[in-house]
Amino acid sequence: MKAVNYLMAFFGGIVVGAAAGVLLAPEKGSDTRERIAEALRKRGIRLNRKDMDALVSDISEELSASDDEA
Repeated sequence: MKAVNYLMAFFGGIVVGAAAGVLLAPEKGSDTRERIAEALRKRGIRLNRKDMDALVSDISEELSASDDEA
């Protein structure tokens, strides 16, 4: 069971790291949001602008919370 926890933590770290890399990249926010939306569309997930802004906000809050814990 312990190996499963380590594996989940590893993949969780990958997701958070990828999100941080995309959100902290030196691009305009609108360009970054468009790239995220395009990546989601390729996977069959459709988001309108309001939903995309909410997603970005949630990811930003999660990253801020993890920074505060460190």
